[in-house]
Amino acid sequence: MNFLTQLLPILVYILLIIMLVVGIILGIKIIRTLTKVEKVVDDVNNKVQSLNGVFHILDYATDKIVSLSDKIVDGITFIIKKLFSKKKKKTEEKIEEENK
Repeated sequence: MNFLTQLLPILVYILLIIMLVVGIILGIKIIRTLTKVEKVVDDVNNKVQSLNGVFHILDYATDKIVSLSDKIVDGITFIIKKLFSKKKKKTEEKIEEENK
């Protein structure tokens, strides 16, 4: 029994030292991995920033196309409304004339 009371604390201390060393090694590897990931993220960010000009040009072009198509659609609807309103006015005038 005396032997176990002396051996168990020594085993616990050895296991704690091994865990501490493994933890330090894992921490160092994680730091290196995070550094590499940060470099990749910075590279991707720089590439995306270089494409912002292209996206701005595309956005501007689509805005102009949309405004042009809106004007065309507004013009067409105005013409159609004008044609139908003339027919309505003519039919209303005929109805009023018949009622007189």
